[in-house]
Amino acid sequence: MKTTPQHDERIAKMIFGSVYPHYIKKVESKGRSVEELDQVIEWLTGFDSKKLQELIEEKVTFDTFFKRAELNPNAHLITGIICGYRIEEIENPLTKQARYMDKLIDELAKGRKMEKILRQ
Repeated sequence: MKTTPQHDERIAKMIFGSVYPHYIKKVESKGRSVEELDQVIEWLTGFDSKKLQELIEEKVTFDTFFKRAELNPNAHLITGIICGYRIEEIENPLTKQARYMDKLIDELAKGRKMEKILRQ
């Protein structure tokens, strides 16, 4: 399934801080912690908990969020299907990065071991 320009634009304009509480709810409802969530996000983006809070307060979009991130060199190892899209086939870099994060958070919520999630 290929993303559309409208889909890519919608992701780019989403405010990270408006989505983050949904990530928290998802992982906590499955018995995982905010600390684990932040660890996963830090692995992918390089942003620690303090920096995440700053970005939330700044109300950055996903576009800005990922432009400022230093993506983990092993991010390309994140594969599979998330939200109906095969990650490896997503052409738009920003959409791919957002789906990387979605996939990691999904794996965390499903109880996968941290060393597997962090591709170690």
